[in-house]
Amino acid sequence: MFIEPKNNKGWIEVVCGSMFSGKTEELIRRVKRAKIAKLRTRIFKPKMEIRYDKVKVVSHDDNYADSFPIEHSREILKWVDDIEVVGIDEAQFFDADLPKVCNILANQNKRVIIAGLDMDFLGKPFGPMPELMALAEYVTKVHAICMQCGSVAQYSYRYSREGKQVELGEKDQYEPRCRSCYTKGMVEQEQEEDK
Repeated sequence: MFIEPKNNKGWIEVVCGSMFSGKTEELIRRVKRAKIAKLRTRIFKPKMEIRYDKVKVVSHDDNYADSFPIEHSREILKWVDDIEVVGIDEAQFFDADLPKVCNILANQNKRVIIAGLDMDFLGKPFGPMPELMALAEYVTKVHAICMQCGSVAQYSYRYSREGKQVELGEKDQYEPRCRSCYTKGMVEQEQEEDK
């Protein structure tokens, strides 16, 4: 479990992992703890992320927190003057300016908590997440359970490789898988495509 540092200077934390691993749940938990400590908080999410709610950040376990949906990461800077803790959910969907924005916030002595997928469905680094992980003082990788074998899962397997990199979906399109089951599924998809 992540324990907040006793530090009033700014820093960046990243919570990453596959789909269904508890990233948003952990973001909400950390922001709630900051509120208990009487810190001023605000959570942002990409405007396109509307799977559960247009405004709230919602975990797969139905925990939620109010958020500000935004189009571009630079918008965050307009809404945080008196905020001490900034939460950012679904960071992989944001533009390439997000790492720069997070550095600005941390340099303003704000705690920045970021949650996002570290890899896309092809197992490739996703969006600004690799750079954010490199810049962060703290990185927590959370894991799901493989839906095929019950092992620890770190991959987001998509039932179809067709379509764009960003395809909003749930358990009807994606499932968490371990390395072995993910690789097996990708090989099977390739064989199906070759037929």
